[in-house]
Order: sequence, then C-alpha cells, then structure tokens
Amino acid sequence: MRSIISLTALTLGAGAVSAPALAQYATPPASYAPVAPATVGAAPLCHANVSKEARKALVDLQIAVIAKDAANIPARVAAAQALAKTPDDKCFIGLMQQQAAVDRGDLKGLSAAIEAQLGSGVVPSTRIAMLYENLGRMQFNARAYSDAAATFERALQIAPTAASAVVMLAETRVKQNRVADALPLYKKAIALESAAGRKADQNWYKRSVSAAYDAKSPLAFGLARDWIAAYPSAQNWRDAIRIHAALSGLDNAGLIDMYRLARINRALAGEADYGRYAQVALAKGFAGEAKAMLEEGFAANAIDRNSAVFKPLYAEATTKAAGDRAALGGQAKTAQAGTAVKPLMALGEAYFGYGDYAQAATMFRAAQAKTGVDAELANLRLGMALAASGDKPGAKAALDLVTGSRAEIARYWLAYLAARP
Repeated sequence: MRSIISLTALTLGAGAVSAPALAQYATPPASYAPVAPATVGAAPLCHANVSKEARKALVDLQIAVIAKDAANIPARVAAAQALAKTPDDKCFIGLMQQQAAVDRGDLKGLSAAIEAQLGSGVVPSTRIAMLYENLGRMQFNARAYSDAAATFERALQIAPTAASAVVMLAETRVKQNRVADALPLYKKAIALESAAGRKADQNWYKRSVSAAYDAKSPLAFGLARDWIAAYPSAQNWRDAIRIHAALSGLDNAGLIDMYRLARINRALAGEADYGRYAQVALAKGFAGEAKAMLEEGFAANAIDRNSAVFKPLYAEATTKAAGDRAALGGQAKTAQAGTAVKPLMALGEAYFGYGDYAQAATMFRAAQAKTGVDAELANLRLGMALAASGDKPGAKAALDLVTGSRAEIARYWLAYLAARP
C-alpha cells in the first residue's frame, strides 16, 4: 500500500515555461506562466505519517485521481476527509484535490485544495504562497481579475516579501483600472528585490512606467528615473526623456535641456530626434550647437544629409554658425564686464553646445553674480555644465538647489550623475 502513495511536487499549469517577453512599455504579456513551487528537498510531500485508518481511503482517492474519474472523486475526497487523522492525511487529500482540479481546469477547486494543504500544517509556507501565486496567474489569464487580486493578496499574507506576487498584484490592479493602487506596488516589488540583494527585472520598471504614462500620472517621471538608474542604456534614456517631454509639455527652453541630456547619453535616434533638436537649437539662436549635433547624426548614419529635411536645415545652421565660435571669447569679456544677465546665460548655452563645458560653467557662475538672475535656471544650467564636464560633486550641489517648474529636469540630470561611474 505505501508504495502506491507517491507524489512529486505539482505545479498549477500545463508546463513551467517562461512568460512571453514584455512588449515595449505599453502592452503586458498575453498571459503569465505559472512558476514551479518550492519543494522540500527531493522527497515526496506528506506521506511519511499517513494513518492506518485513512490509508485505504487515500489509496482509493489516488486511484480515482490518476484515472481522472471525475464522477467518483468528490465522494472519495469526502470519505478520506472523514477518516483523516494525521496532518499528512490532510496534506495528501489536499494534493489529490489539487491534481483533480488541475485536470478539470477548476480554479475554485484549486483554491480549496491549497487551503487544505495550508490547513494540514505540514506544507512549507513558501510552497503554499507560490501555489497561491500560480493560482492568481491562472485567474489573471482567465481575466478573472477580482479573483486574481484576492488570491495574490492571500499569497502575500503568507509570504509578504514575495516580490513576484506583489508585481502580479500590480498588474491586476492595472487591469482593474486602479493605476493609483498599482504604481506603489511596482515600486514595492522593486524595493523587495533590492532588499534581497537582487536586481529587479527590467520589465517591472517598464510596466510601471507604461501604466503611469497611460494614466498621465505625474509619478511617471520618478518611475522613469528609477528605471534609467537601474538600466541606463541609450535606448532607455531616449524613451525616458521622450516620456518626460510628452507628459510635461515642455517649452523650447526645457526641451533643449532634455535634448542635451539625450545627446550626452548618446540617446538621440532617427530623424524625429535630430530634426526637432536642430530646429529648437536654431530657434534659440544656437546655430553652432545645431550644426554640431547634425554632424553627429550624419556620422552615425542616423540621418541623411541629402534629405529634403536635413540638407536645408544643415545649410542654415552652417551659415548662421560661421564665425560664431571664434566670436565667443570677445563677447564673453564684454558680458562679464557688464551688468546684464541674459548675455551671460546665452553665452553659457553657446559654449555648452560646442562642448566647452568649463567655459559654460564660467558664464553661468558669472550670471549668478548679477542682479536679476533667475536662480533656478542658472543653477540648472550650471549643474548641467558641471555634470557634462565630469564634476559630479559640483553638479549635484547646483542641481539640488533647483526647485519649481525646472525641478523635474534637474532630477533627470541628477539621475545621469548617479548612473555615471
């Protein structure tokens, strides 16, 4: 008899396959695959102390489950429950209920089976929590979002630090149009992974940003910065900057500061980025910056210098930039000797566009000493110049002083500093 009662750990699904790759930000996977529950060593679960009184009823139940005899399984479960004496008796009944429910695709039956295993007291809580998480994934895939949310919450009652369950609860809240509840859950899941010494999956960051962006939540800015801090690739920088620009409605002054950040991170790509950047730079009077940036695009084969858009744009930038760089030195001396702030700020931007970050910083510091300076803007631009030059402490000190409408731009530059070695 003993040899008949032998089970390996069961999973709640047809196969332990990986979930599909997340689409770029906006679309979650079509389904979430269950993952294998934790097992207790290599030994089968819960039949070391099966009682003599219940043994025959347990064997009869197992035979019915193996045969997928759905008509007789409920009666045999009831018979086994009536005779169950030991915790292992109850655990084994729960395992049989679980297998029968898997065979039938019965999600409610799975829930009852997991509760039975939990009630036995012999199944490790980590395994119970994973079983609940898998059940929640199946409910999620079935679009039973209310049930899935309750199941993920049950899993977290048992294992509060299970980051994967937290992120699945976040996904469920998004499906329930409860984005305000979902966003803190994504952050919590990422924090739990960090606390455990692991790096959170990049898809968790992407999904949090996607949910916030779709909801037009101001939390998107901070979530995007968290993402690029963890995964500072050029593509991620580009997307985070585009998300910021789209949600914040930046004017040209703010837009060019973000484009400059993208340029430093080599995060410009394609005609849309290069064309817009060039147009904004020219509109602000920085032809040299527009020319240099377009030449970088040509060199990278990112844009066609002979296209109907970029050929005239480059010609205009080249014409307006002629002699501009050489004239900056004399203009700087005059501006520093004067009392006006605007020329110094413009010269600082011009030097920045040419990549002379030390001189740019000099101009911005000179502007700070003048009456009537916009301290927020001057600190932002000074912080940018120092960041680009490699002066991390100086840049951070300046950027930390930026508040008000430019604070979000400053925070992106601070994220750039944090990502640098």
